[in-house]
Amino acid sequence: MGRYIDDILQPGEKVLYSTNTHWIFFLPAIAIWIVAIVFLVLSRMVVGDTPVLLCLSMAAVSAIAALYKTLTAWFHRWTTETDVTNLRVVHKTGFIKRQTFEMSLDKVESVDVNQSILGRILNYGDVSIFGVGEGNKTIDTIASPLEFRNYITAR
Repeated sequence: MGRYIDDILQPGEKVLYSTNTHWIFFLPAIAIWIVAIVFLVLSRMVVGDTPVLLCLSMAAVSAIAALYKTLTAWFHRWTTETDVTNLRVVHKTGFIKRQTFEMSLDKVESVDVNQSILGRILNYGDVSIFGVGEGNKTIDTIASPLEFRNYITAR
C-alpha cells in the first residue's frame, strides 16, 4: 500500500513537505508500559504467594492495555498523512473509512498554530487552516507545526 499523496498527485504537482502526527500519541502507551514494568519489579520484591500473584496479574493487565494503546497509536500514525504540495494542502486519516481534506494554496486565507508549553518543547501542535469560501480545518497534534505552516504560507 503506497502513500495516499502519491496516488493523487496531478501532473506537474510536487510534494514540498510531509509531516505526520507527533510521537506524543505514544505517551499513554509508554506510561502504561512503565506501570506494567513497575508491577513486574514489585512482584519480585514482595513476599508471599498472594501478593506476588496480584502483582503479576496487574502487570499482565497493564501489559495488555499498553499493547493495545501502542497498536492503536501506531495505526493512527500509519494511516494519517499530512502534505503540502506546490498546489494544495492534503490531509488524510483513516484506513477503511478514509477522511480527506484538500485545499488549494490559492484559497488559504490564514494558518494558525496552537502549541502548549510541552508542544513547544517537543515541537508539536495543532494547525488550523482557514480558507476563502472553503471553510476551515484543524489538524491535531502534528510534528513540526511551524515548519508545516511556513510551507503553506511561503510563495
